Amino acid sequence: MPGNTWYRPMVARSADEGHRAATPLELLFDLCFVVAVAQAAARLHHAFLENHVGHGVLGFAMVFFAIWWAWMNFTWFASAYDTDDTAYRVTTLVQIAGALVLAAGVARALDNGDFTVITYGYVVMRLAMVVQWLRAAKADPPHRRTALRYAVGITVVQVGWVVRLALPQEWLLPAFFVMALADIAVPVIAERATTTTWHPGHIAERYGLFTLIVLGESILAATNAVRSAIDDGHGSASLFGVAAAGLVIVFSLWWLYFDRPSEDLLTSLGTALRWGYGHLVIFASAAAIGAGLEIAVDVGAGKGHISALVAGMATAVPVALYLLGVWALQILPRGRSTSAVAFPVAAVLVVLSPFTGAPLYVTAVLVAALVLVGRLRPQNP
Repeated sequence: MPGNTWYRPMVARSADEGHRAATPLELLFDLCFVVAVAQAAARLHHAFLENHVGHGVLGFAMVFFAIWWAWMNFTWFASAYDTDDTAYRVTTLVQIAGALVLAAGVARALDNGDFTVITYGYVVMRLAMVVQWLRAAKADPPHRRTALRYAVGITVVQVGWVVRLALPQEWLLPAFFVMALADIAVPVIAERATTTTWHPGHIAERYGLFTLIVLGESILAATNAVRSAIDDGHGSASLFGVAAAGLVIVFSLWWLYFDRPSEDLLTSLGTALRWGYGHLVIFASAAAIGAGLEIAVDVGAGKGHISALVAGMATAVPVALYLLGVWALQILPRGRSTSAVAFPVAAVLVVLSPFTGAPLYVTAVLVAALVLVGRLRPQNP
């Protein structure tokens, strides 16, 4: 886009636009959102060490939904309507502020079940999105009906989220799932009017960048855990073996996701929605892997109140989910191949790895082998 101005009409960008790359504002948006991801992963780690596994997993899933959904909605909007004027930048910065408020409320939500702060942060993000859609409705007549459906739908759902805070305790969890489904339904309903001009290449890049950032956060979490163990006098050959296995796992997961471009898979609104929604599994599991690696380090250092089996599952299950997510979104749509069989087989073996007594090492070997299987496929000249 041209240089920044105070205000310009928010007309739709072309879906065929060349060199449609992520902007610095979008990258800042991702980095601030990963603060909330890191907070959620840290509380999941803490819940496992305290042997509150069920509570920790449920709370993590609920919090991560809010993070993912707000990120996803901005990403698809920006792909179609990035005017990069001052009004757009300021509104996006308000969304980022809401993400930081959400991050500040993660600990209260996961430790005490108090979703007040996290809800307010989420509502700030979503109402800022309403402002963006109203601008689009004003300046883009061909997509006005779609933009207004988004604005009305988002507003109604945000009222529902605030009302949820006043419900009796026993209604809070069912109400969460009702409101989550309502939120997810908004794009499906809105896009029926006229499909927005999202850019396949831009969307694929944005999802790849967020996957990259979340995997990087997992490496940071595991590195901090190793450093803490060494500082506490628990440095040993086994600790460094755990660290090495963790790196092999994360490096392999990166390779598997980015082994082929994804842009060619986004051929219609229906496939794009399935692809975009399905990334919730990939993003959440990538974040949980970091918590799992931290747990493996802590249990190896004699911390926590969980068994070695549960500690192994803390990494094995998210790795398996990540593999199944990549398989469903990146492998299966391309037709039959060796990888189409190898991915689910590897996922099952990863889940069973905690029963071997050396889950991280077995998982590292399995995912590295999966990378090699992908290298064996016929290469295009």
